[in-house]
Amino acid sequence: MRLKTFSPSDVAGKKVLVRVDFNVPLAGGKVSDDTRIKAHLPTLTALREAGAKIALVSHLGRPKGTVNLKYTLEPVGEELAKLTGWTVRFVPDCIGEKVDEAVAEWKDGEVLLLENVRFHPEEEKNDTDFAKKLVKDFDVFVMDAFSAAHRAHASTRAAAELIPSFCGKLIEREITMLSAARDNPKKPFVLILGGAKVSDKIAVVENMLKKADTILIGGGMAFTFLKAQGLEIGKSLCETEKLDFAGKMLEEAKTLGVKIVLPADAVVAPEFKADAPSNVVPADAIPQDQMGLDIGPQTAEIFTKEILSAKTVLWNGPMGVFEMPAFAKGTEAVAKALADATAKGALTVVGGGDSAAAIALFKMEDKVSHVSTGGGASLEFFEGKSLPGIEPYVIG
Repeated sequence: MRLKTFSPSDVAGKKVLVRVDFNVPLAGGKVSDDTRIKAHLPTLTALREAGAKIALVSHLGRPKGTVNLKYTLEPVGEELAKLTGWTVRFVPDCIGEKVDEAVAEWKDGEVLLLENVRFHPEEEKNDTDFAKKLVKDFDVFVMDAFSAAHRAHASTRAAAELIPSFCGKLIEREITMLSAARDNPKKPFVLILGGAKVSDKIAVVENMLKKADTILIGGGMAFTFLKAQGLEIGKSLCETEKLDFAGKMLEEAKTLGVKIVLPADAVVAPEFKADAPSNVVPADAIPQDQMGLDIGPQTAEIFTKEILSAKTVLWNGPMGVFEMPAFAKGTEAVAKALADATAKGALTVVGGGDSAAAIALFKMEDKVSHVSTGGGASLEFFEGKSLPGIEPYVIG
C-alpha cells in the first residue's frame, strides 16, 4: 500500500497542522508514559528540519464534547518541551480567536499545542464546518495519529479534504509494517491470537485464516475453543454463543491445511485474584472449581517452537492475565520467542493495545520488528477494513 507522504518542499515555510495522538496516561497532573509522544518525534523533527512551523492537535480521554480540564493537554505540552528542548506554547482552544492570536504571534521554532479537540462535540461527528475552523489558519495538514485512524472524526478525516494533506512518518511506518504481515507475509506465517474474547477476533480470524500457516491460540479465548472440542474447562472464561464459530473455524482450518495449536496445559486458580493459589494442569483436565488464567509451561514451549520456525509472526492478544505476576509467564514466553525470532531474521509485528502493553512490560519492545501504536486501528486493519483516517492518502 503506497501512501501520500510529504517532502521538504511540500512543507518548507508553511504553517502545518499535525494530527497527533497525545492520548497519554496522566498521574498527578504529569504524563506517566510518554511512549505515544516519542512515537511522533520523527514526523515532528522532519517537519521542523524542512522549515515548517508546526501546530499539534489531539484528543485526550473522553470528555464527551464538553470542556473538562481533567482532560487538558497542557501537561502533555510540558512533557513534549522536556523531551525535546523545544519551545512549546499551549493554546487553550483548538479553534477560534485564541488560535488566531497564537498564529499571529507565532515565533520561529515555536511549537503550538492546541487544546483537546474533543472538548467540541463536532469533532466526533466528523463535522465539516468544524474542520474548516480547525484548518483555517494553516497551509498544510499532516495526519500522523495511526491509533485514531479508524475513527472518521473532523480532525482525522474531514480536515484532510480541506487543505493540502499528507500522512506522517508514524503512519507510513505503521502501514508498511502491518501490510507486510497482512498482505504479503513471508512463509511460514504464524498468527498468535490471545486476549479474553473470541468475539473481538472473529473478523481477524476470518480475514487471516487463508494467509496463515499456523495459528496459536491462548488467552481467555482459548477456553471457548477447548470447550468447542468437548473438553471440561471448569470456571474458565467461555463465550457460549461463540462455540459454533469456534468449531467451524477449527473445521475450516483443517480443510485449508492451517495448523491450529491450542493450549496443552494451563495455569489455573480458584478465583480471579493476583494472590490466588495457582497450579498447572493439563488443558483437558481443568477442575470444575478452577479457572484458566494463563497458558502453562508445556504450551509456552510448544508456542515458542512454532514461533521460532516462522519467517513472519503477527501477535494480537496476551496469553494470560499478564498484569498479575502469577499469570504472566505465558505472555512473557511469547514475547521472548518473538524477540528470538526477530534476531533470527523473522518479521515480527505486535498489534497495539494489550499486546503492546505486555511487550513493554517485559522490556522487549525494541527487540521485535514493530509494535503498533494503535489497538483498535491495527485490529481493524487486520480485519481487512479500510481506515477512514488513512483513505485520503492511499495512492492507487
